[in-house]
Amino acid sequence: MLARKGYDITIFEAHNKIGGVLRYGIPDYRLPKNILDLIKNKLLNMGVKIRPNTLIGPVITLEDLFSDGYKAIFIGTGVWNPKPLRIKGESLGHVHYAIDYLKNPDVYDLGQRVVIIGAGNTAIDAARTALRKGVREVIIMYRRGEEDMPANREEIEYAKIDGVKFEFFKSPLEILDEGIKYIKTEKSNNEKDRIVEIPGTEAILETDSIIIAASQGPKANIVSNTEGLKINNSGLLLTDNLGRTTKEGVFASGDVVTGARTVVEAVSLSKKVAEAIDQYVREKYPELF
Repeated sequence: MLARKGYDITIFEAHNKIGGVLRYGIPDYRLPKNILDLIKNKLLNMGVKIRPNTLIGPVITLEDLFSDGYKAIFIGTGVWNPKPLRIKGESLGHVHYAIDYLKNPDVYDLGQRVVIIGAGNTAIDAARTALRKGVREVIIMYRRGEEDMPANREEIEYAKIDGVKFEFFKSPLEILDEGIKYIKTEKSNNEKDRIVEIPGTEAILETDSIIIAASQGPKANIVSNTEGLKINNSGLLLTDNLGRTTKEGVFASGDVVTGARTVVEAVSLSKKVAEAIDQYVREKYPELF
């Protein structure tokens, strides 16, 4: 949107190709990557500059950008830090994080049986991808029931059609070489949404590999190297409803503000933020227009 308005835009991309979660988090069967390549070519034809493999924060700071003449900065870095379960055995060699697995599943040797811990869309994507990469049996373990799964309903149904199995009301206690030690759970009779463990129901679910999909948070590359940029308790950037951060001239939207949400939600908000950036620059630097 800003390029169409005549702005000189530079995209700083931490990876070798642009696309973010669209390229490195959404499986090919859902989004063919040639579509992103077409978008990249359109951006280049519009005069947008792209700097791949460039990390903003520890290498180039936001102050460096302002010093070099950039009038406004948009942060759309997403959430790439997997959230650990903090249970014993999480550092073992057959344990992986879904957000990392989906970046390049071909480099992983998962064996024939995989258990995925989590119940969101990322867990579903990892499960369906693993089956497409040759894993014979994929099981999703969740400490609540199917009706409580945060994943989209249609994604759950597609996973069932693909052959993904589900183990509900089981909470992981420890990761072992041979699998996952878990305990059965149930909904509390006294508190509607509370899940309680059932004493004496511990058991082991054997598996070759474990993929943890317990959500993810933002990396601190930019925040830790920038004064005046505030975050909430989850490490997400604080903004108003137009994407204005607590640092003048810096805007943000998408998962780095809201946490992991859908692409549709991120795009919708980012359009509003682009308009806010345009208004800010026009009011701050009227001599440019």
